[in-house]
Amino acid sequence: QVQLVESGGGLVQAGGSLRLSCTASGRTFSTYAMGWFRQAPGKEREFVAAINWSGSNTDYADSVKGRFTISRDNGKNTVYLQMTGLKPEDTAVYYCAPARWVGETARVDFGSGGQGTQVTVSS
Repeated sequence: QVQLVESGGGLVQAGGSLRLSCTASGRTFSTYAMGWFRQAPGKEREFVAAINWSGSNTDYADSVKGRFTISRDNGKNTVYLQMTGLKPEDTAVYYCAPARWVGETARVDFGSGGQGTQVTVSS
């Protein structure tokens, strides 16, 4: 089983940027599609982005398209989420987890995230 450690969260003003990292243990990382999801207080978990094993295919939630970019470095067992143009509604705990594609849409395994990293965007 892959173990995941997220980092890079913090407090940022609206319009600012952050880059989240998720480092995985295990030698099979490069065979997994990976994704990010988030959960704000009192809200349901929400898909954010996903990337296939090679990095050639990505998928994003409509709410973050054009602002967030997911990427990965299989040599470092790490997946990234570059977030720009942050909004107060992006405030949440962000988690990475394995993902899979169903047709052209990615699904992230909400039950397999790490400990998460807090992102807080002030207005």
